[in-house]
Amino acid sequence: MKYVTTTEIGKRWNLSARRVGILCAQGRIPEVQKAGNTWLIPEDAVKPVDARIRSGRYINKKKEVSANGCSDEYSDTVER
Repeated sequence: MKYVTTTEIGKRWNLSARRVGILCAQGRIPEVQKAGNTWLIPEDAVKPVDARIRSGRYINKKKEVSANGCSDEYSDTVER
């Protein structure tokens, strides 16, 4: 089996070499090997699917800011 580096795969997949290295470290690319500080990726590896939120709903919502510049959570404790 022929192996390629993170830089070469990054160019193919339109990702940075750093991002490909992170995917390797997370185990999201199968059959990778690490030789020293270099990740060796099989030439026929498939780009992993994007694991970000697809529903559009995020867990951490921004807090609303009231007219006095404080979030609603703390607005009653501020005295002016």
